[in-house]
Amino acid sequence: MDKSELSGHLLKYGFEPALVDEIYANGRSKKVTAGEVIVRPGQNNNFIPLVLEGVLKVTRHDEDGSEIFLYYLEGGDTCAMSISCCIDNSKSQISASAEEDSLIWMIPVEYLDSWIAKYQSFRRFIFNSYRERFDEMLLAIDSMAFMKMDERLYKYLLDKKQASGSFEIKKTHEQIAKELNTSRVVISRLLKQLENEEKIEQSRNKIEIL
Repeated sequence: MDKSELSGHLLKYGFEPALVDEIYANGRSKKVTAGEVIVRPGQNNNFIPLVLEGVLKVTRHDEDGSEIFLYYLEGGDTCAMSISCCIDNSKSQISASAEEDSLIWMIPVEYLDSWIAKYQSFRRFIFNSYRERFDEMLLAIDSMAFMKMDERLYKYLLDKKQASGSFEIKKTHEQIAKELNTSRVVISRLLKQLENEEKIEQSRNKIEIL
């Protein structure tokens, strides 16, 4: 990716031209394919992923390998949990993978402190990222604590639609069940219920929100 392409992405986020110059000079682009894992639990990260195109999915895993979906990262987003791990030099507690083919910009962690101090737009961007991811974490907790599974499932489908910009969701019942930490049988039954309520239509490995 050349500088003009990167500028086209970053300037619309309110970054100063001088900051864009530094991000271009010190970072690098990375293309990831759907399903590719960018951040793994237990690893130390020396970069922060800034999504330019596509969608990343952030999940939390337990020791048995079960996972819970937390939130999506879209164009202009970065992962506040990755920032925290980088700053503290601690191991990642989340997994981030490409939900679809995506383009990200890898920002080396050693520049965070100086850019936060030097550039108001970057400082605002980091603080807003923390706030937005915190709000999404609260919504994820609320959905697990207070929503019935059918409500959680429909919210999951709507979140996916908003993140991808498409009414078609290409997921198997097994994949959805894994992300919502339940069984495929339960998901299949609830999707059929949503279909009977004319909220969705189903075909092979694809769900369309009506």
